[in-house]
Amino acid sequence: MKTTRYFEEQVLRKRPYIDPAWCAEVIAAPLRRTLQPDGRIRFWGEIRRPQDDAPRILRVVTLADGETVHNAFFDRGFRKDRP
Repeated sequence: MKTTRYFEEQVLRKRPYIDPAWCAEVIAAPLRRTLQPDGRIRFWGEIRRPQDDAPRILRVVTLADGETVHNAFFDRGFRKDRP
């Protein structure tokens, strides 16, 4: 999986609980995918962690190529019934 320097140096440092393999899973099978005005692509997907009672939604932002991960975080505001 390709990543940006920002993802490696900032995102993983601030959010060490994020497994980069989860990002690849979300990109491969997203619940939703949208294009940002700057050309980056947002992907949302469910992640099931053993310590959680319910799945959590991980938002992954890639560069315009759709494969280079730039950012990732758990999105508490995601709703499946909203676009």
